[in-house]
Amino acid sequence: MTKPLDGVRIIDFTHVQAGPACTQLLGFYGADVIKVERPGSGDVTRSQLRDLPGADALYFTMLNGNKRSLTLDTKTPEGKEVLEAMIKTSDVLVENFGPGALDRMGFSWERIQELNPKLIMASVKGFSEGHSYEDLKVYENVAQCAGGAASTTGFWDGPPTVSAAALGDSNTGMHLAIGILTALMQRQKTGKGQKVSCSMQDAVLNLCRVKLRDQQRLDKIGYLEEYPQYPHGSFTDVVPRGGNAGGGGQPGWVLKCKGWETDPNAYIYFTIQGHAWEPITRAIGKPEWAKDPAYMTPEARQDKIFDIFKTIEEVDHKVRGKYLTIGSPIKFSDLEIEVKPSPVLGEHTDEVLRDLGYGKEDIARLHAAKAV
Repeated sequence: MTKPLDGVRIIDFTHVQAGPACTQLLGFYGADVIKVERPGSGDVTRSQLRDLPGADALYFTMLNGNKRSLTLDTKTPEGKEVLEAMIKTSDVLVENFGPGALDRMGFSWERIQELNPKLIMASVKGFSEGHSYEDLKVYENVAQCAGGAASTTGFWDGPPTVSAAALGDSNTGMHLAIGILTALMQRQKTGKGQKVSCSMQDAVLNLCRVKLRDQQRLDKIGYLEEYPQYPHGSFTDVVPRGGNAGGGGQPGWVLKCKGWETDPNAYIYFTIQGHAWEPITRAIGKPEWAKDPAYMTPEARQDKIFDIFKTIEEVDHKVRGKYLTIGSPIKFSDLEIEVKPSPVLGEHTDEVLRDLGYGKEDIARLHAAKAV
């Protein structure tokens, strides 16, 4: 089956999580993703948190399927020669090096444009260009803090809490993938490449827009009625941590299910929506609450919400070789996504070099020079 990104060649100069998450998505959709790695070691995640001696770690395999691996030492003249050939014949270069690394390598944006004016250069950075921290490297949890997620996550009597979801890494990769696809569409119209970047801070902030909404409401009226602190608690000048509150105007909380005493996962997220209030009262044995003015509306229930949740909690509920990985989170009606295994280090080096026009003797020369 023809795939949407068939014929699109991507130089994958990324490592760890944010960049590889981006390029793996594009690989799912048909792009030829060539992962460029350091000879002898490769992506650091190949060896991080190994569960099988001598095998690539799950950290690597789950983020690098549907790619080819090329080992290349860009510090050697021969390695630079190969990279130039790749840039001339590729559509996209994706990188998440520290700031300035490509420039020091001799491949500034100006140089890349000379080699291939149609190339799209996509970058993951910690902070956006022009930010006072633009020269700093950023990791997952730092991004969650800088983007506002950690400060609004957790309980009001505890510290800021980072999420187990990769809001800084994989989330930024998905944002960048959208940027790359947009740039490819624009190139069809203009014939020109461009720089595309997404900062980890901005990607996290984009997912925290409801908290930014709440900050502006708090600035204006001094309280947030859907938070557990209302009406009995107090508010400062910043959005508070709301525990497991729904945050969308509908009261919600994580509640215990039957068996919670021995099962640490016997919990359910429960939301009380207006139209469901009457059947909920019947289910918990409190039908009188359905018509009681003290319970009939979300506003009336707010000051008693934890008593209501406590009542609900006591109601019974019905309730490598091969490795597990994540496929495409996006589904299509007319596209079957094939999930392929991650490559071993350098598995496709000679194959990629042949694609670039290198003959047998040339490939032997590059190996002898330890450029690949």
